[in-house]
Amino acid sequence: MRPYLITVVLLSCSNVFMTFAWYGHLKNMSSKPWLIAALVSWGIALFEYLIQVPANRIGHQVMTLGQLKILQEVITLSVFVPFSILYMKEKITLDYIWAGICLLGAAFFIFRRHLTGA
Repeated sequence: MRPYLITVVLLSCSNVFMTFAWYGHLKNMSSKPWLIAALVSWGIALFEYLIQVPANRIGHQVMTLGQLKILQEVITLSVFVPFSILYMKEKITLDYIWAGICLLGAAFFIFRRHLTGA
């Protein structure tokens, strides 16, 4: 269970950095030239990669590549929704909920053998 937990924690942390690198400049640097925003984003993304690469290496010891990808997408949405609502002040819509349900379905199917023991 330890590699799963370490992977989830590290991927969650890396996703916080990734989300700010990808979207934070839209709020904080909208008046700056895009090149400045890109350089700042790259700086933030460096920290994301320093966490994400070990997370994937640890996770790949116990999960398939497909499982890692689906796990990453579930974590990404779990980080992105609060970011978009709390930080970017966007309104939540039913589409967020439907997307979340679809990702939970994807997670179920990719991890089904682990969950059911089949």
